[in-house]
Amino acid sequence: MNRRLLGPAPQWLKRGRLAHIGLLAATTLVSYGCGPNAPNSQSGAAVSGAAVLARPEWPSSFAIGHDATPAQIAALDIDFGPDGAGAPPGSGSVAEGKVVYDTKCVGCHGLTGQEGPNDRLVGREPRDGFPFGESRGIRKTIGNYWPYATTIFDYVTRAMPMTSPGSLTPDEVYAVAAYILFLNEIIPEDAVMNAETLPAVVMPARDRFVPDDRVGGPEVR
Repeated sequence: MNRRLLGPAPQWLKRGRLAHIGLLAATTLVSYGCGPNAPNSQSGAAVSGAAVLARPEWPSSFAIGHDATPAQIAALDIDFGPDGAGAPPGSGSVAEGKVVYDTKCVGCHGLTGQEGPNDRLVGREPRDGFPFGESRGIRKTIGNYWPYATTIFDYVTRAMPMTSPGSLTPDEVYAVAAYILFLNEIIPEDAVMNAETLPAVVMPARDRFVPDDRVGGPEVR
């Protein structure tokens, strides 16, 4: 049907198809023990022709890579827990954070953290209740949804700015965290964030989250 619709196949295509079919046929013959290396009709023993397709034995190691050095491990060991565990030394004020934000964040999150085009960072509405599981269309922001302020530091350190993640210093990250918290009306304008003050910030949504201590089975609903 295709030939009638498209016209005769060109000679090079015919030759390519024939060669492909011939290769498949030869492979099939070897796989099933046909051809000159067929099983011995008297003894019924398999011949070595099929061994051509046998899987090779893999070495115990390909010697790829190397053990991580302490410096490489330290570069990735940067988690900042809600209790302050893992917090690096440093500090940053709201005013310093505005400079960092205006330089490295505004292009993706807008002048006030609300305009985008990427994630909206600022917004306290709804201030009452926590209807995110009941109502559609409510924008989740740091101010109305995140339970821990330390998550700002942890995420910004790992992933921001998008064009060069991991390039900010701890002082810059503390500062931009302070500025974002100030824009969300959570800390005052004269606040300074560091390893002690950032974990101490009580986020508006903190009491909306509980530890997931389910162990599976019928207890999970």
